[in-house]
Amino acid sequence: MAGKRNLRDIAFFVVISCGLAWLVAWPLWQGGGLYDSRFGASALAMMFTPAVAALVMVFIVERPSSKLHALGIWPLRPAGRLLKFLVLGILVPVVLILAALPIGAALGVYPADFKDLSGFKMMLGAQLPGSGRGDQPLSIEVLLALQFVNVVVGSFINLVPALGEELGWRGWLLPKLLRYGQVNAIVISGVIWGAWHAPLILLGYNYPMAPGFLGMAMMTGMCILVGAIFGWLRLRSDSVWPAALAHGTFNAAAGFFLVFSSAGAPVNTVNATILGWSGWIVPLAVVIVLVARGQFRRPATVDTRPGQLPTQPPVSE
Repeated sequence: MAGKRNLRDIAFFVVISCGLAWLVAWPLWQGGGLYDSRFGASALAMMFTPAVAALVMVFIVERPSSKLHALGIWPLRPAGRLLKFLVLGILVPVVLILAALPIGAALGVYPADFKDLSGFKMMLGAQLPGSGRGDQPLSIEVLLALQFVNVVVGSFINLVPALGEELGWRGWLLPKLLRYGQVNAIVISGVIWGAWHAPLILLGYNYPMAPGFLGMAMMTGMCILVGAIFGWLRLRSDSVWPAALAHGTFNAAAGFFLVFSSAGAPVNTVNATILGWSGWIVPLAVVIVLVARGQFRRPATVDTRPGQLPTQPPVSE
């Protein structure tokens, strides 16, 4: 009975989150698609649909005694463990995104210019008056360093909309799926996350050089791998905040491929960047190691009463 109820709840969550995503994005399909003036607002609103679905499940359908814990919002302890995973939430996405670029270059699918940064200079020329004449007030090295500062700042700016997704995907859904096994939970949650992107991917978002079906396949593959790493942050910290911060950082750092590309060279995201198959090599290796080491189990909770031992919490809530 409990297993059937769990499957029913998961199905209900998926219908709400994906249904609302299509509802929010539908004006884009009736209008100008990615070039519609409402695109930014629609994409931002879409990010909150998984949170709406998770809140419906927790506050209306399931109504557990500890609603904030069921979503991974609370408690924020132990503080040392949480802080460690918050730092990893900033560092890990940046490392994965940057690692994809030299690998793509070595495989011949990413048009890199790591030496002269011609793509970055071209981008600056479009954004900063006078930069094309070489009289910008800051050197190219300083401007490059500022891109990393922008990512850190952007991580926290993006935290709220990223939390809109993570409350659903890693806050509520992933722990529900763990009863079916670690690998199954990773794959299924990634497939659902990838499918949720369909209203935008089928319009050409993220994979503008690919047909819709291929874009969806690539997005789903990326979501499985990157979602697994976000899931590791959520489960090992027993908190949704590191995953949300990682998601915000991921979105903030995604544009690094423009910084290190060759000016004027098109980048096919099916093959290159963290979105493409060459960018999956490092996260795949990381996920394999995490699975092999059993790192998708939630940490033991410690009962501080005398004579009590640490216990492993259940895999579903």
